[in-house]
Order: sequence, then C-alpha cells, then structure tokens
Amino acid sequence: MDVFKILRLLSDRGRVRILRLLREEDLSVAELQEILGMGQSAISMQLSQLRQAGLVETRRSGQRSIYRASNPSGVAELLTEVLEKSAPEIPEAADDEAGLALVLARRRDKLTTYFDEIAGRLGRDYLPGRSWKAFSEMLLRLLPPLVIADLGAGEGALSLLLAQRAKRVIAVDASVKMAEYAQGVASRTGVENFEYRIGEIERPPIDDESVDVALLHHSLHHVARPERAIREARRILRPGGRIVILDLLKHDFDAAREMYADVWLGFSQPELLRLLRAEEFDDPEVCVVFREEEPPYFKTVLAIGVKSGVFRDE
Repeated sequence: MDVFKILRLLSDRGRVRILRLLREEDLSVAELQEILGMGQSAISMQLSQLRQAGLVETRRSGQRSIYRASNPSGVAELLTEVLEKSAPEIPEAADDEAGLALVLARRRDKLTTYFDEIAGRLGRDYLPGRSWKAFSEMLLRLLPPLVIADLGAGEGALSLLLAQRAKRVIAVDASVKMAEYAQGVASRTGVENFEYRIGEIERPPIDDESVDVALLHHSLHHVARPERAIREARRILRPGGRIVILDLLKHDFDAAREMYADVWLGFSQPELLRLLRAEEFDDPEVCVVFREEEPPYFKTVLAIGVKSGVFRDE
C-alpha cells in the first residue's frame, strides 16, 4: 500500500468530503452530485482516483454504479482518524450531512419516487383531458384566499395566475418595463386584486407581517445576498405564513451568468435548508421537483418554511 499516495489524495478537501459521505452510506454519482453540488465529471474523476488507491469500492445496481468506502489494510486506522478529525476544517461538512439525510429520506419515500417517474411522462404521453394546465387550475381552486407577495415577479405571469384565487397579489420587481407590462395585462383582463410595486427583492416595499405567502419563483439566484432576501421575506410574512422558494438546483453551467444574468448557479438542498433555518423558519422542507432531460439538465428545487406563530385569516 502506497501510504504517500493516500496522503496526497487526502490532501484534497473534495475527496475527503466524498470519503466522509461514503463511510456513512453507499451512494451513486448522481446522489453525490446532489449532496456536494459538484459537477458529475469532477465527482467521477475523484472517485476514479480513490478507487485506484483502494479507498473506494463499486458495485452495480441496475444501470447505476454504487460506491462505498473501503478500509485498505495498513492505513485503516490512519484513514479513520483523518476523516473523523477533518470535520472542523471542512466548511461544507454540516451541509454534506444535511444533504445526505435528504437523499436517504427520499430513498425511503417510495411515493415520491413514483411521482418522479410519472412526472416526466405527463405532457408526452397523450391522455384525453390530462394536462399541467388542468392540474394547475384545479390546485389553484383548492387554495384558500391568501395575500401573496411574488418577489422578483418579472412579467407577472405567475402573479396574474395566482390572482385568480388569491385575496390579493403584490408583485415586486426592479424592472419598470416588467411592471408596466404586467399592470397592463391586469388592466386589460379586469384583474383588480393585483398590484405591481417597483423595488428590490432584498428590500421589498411591503409592510411588516402583511402577507400570507412570500414567493421567490426563480428569482433568488439573481440577488447578491440571498440570505437578506429570505430575511425580508420573513419580515413581511404574518405569523403562520409561508415562504415558498422555487429555484434551480446547484449546477455548473457557468454560461448562465451571461445568458440569464444569474448571480448564483443555483442552490443545493442543504444550502436552502441552512438559509431557512438561519431565519428561524419552522418545518423547513426541500426537495427536487423537476429534472430537465436536455443539456444542461437543469433541476428545479422547492423549499418551504413556516414563520412561527399563529396564522391569522383576516
């Protein structure tokens, strides 16, 4: 056993993070990618190096390769000590543990797996009368009448859709042109419970504790300080109100910065959990709800949290 080679491998924080996870659970490349927020090629390269050194083993499960940590003779004790004592020096260690818990929870949730499988077929396989629009209209009518703040509303398409059922919708965006367009659509279509306000997501012009839902729909990755946007969302929520975040799962498609003016390349599930917990949201939930089947294979993540207190339906 080449001890010096192993020590060189352990000098890389990314490889140590992978080994720490694999010592807890057997994982696929896709699961490691989801937890670590690293690209598939980078993780595969790291795993190949670890496997060549005898630190990782692999087995087949259907079409997937499943990886697990191994303890090569002669260095098992050293390896254990390094991995156990490395946690305080790895800033992402807590996020990795939270991400692993999410992956394992989803494995146990067979119903979620089932819906993940059929979601990709809906819209491709024809069934009379079955469509996403029909589902959306049905779900909208099941919602109670709420005051909703759409933070980073853009052209207001979602805001206007929600206004069909909401008590009131306040759309916020920094773009005057977007506001003019959305307000014009509302006027032409007779939507009276819709208001567009010019402002920043990190400083929305909305009173404290005045809304029931604070929605950040593919807008959080455009702000410089996501933690401030979430803090402001909590400020405007009534006790018992919910923050709802739909955004891209962390990815490595760097061209998005130029193509879509993205500040952040999405967020990992542990990052969103940490942001919600930092602002003391109760019962935070995070899950991946959509996976694109064309390059660059963006994924959509949903995060929800509840502001502590008793909901007041005014």
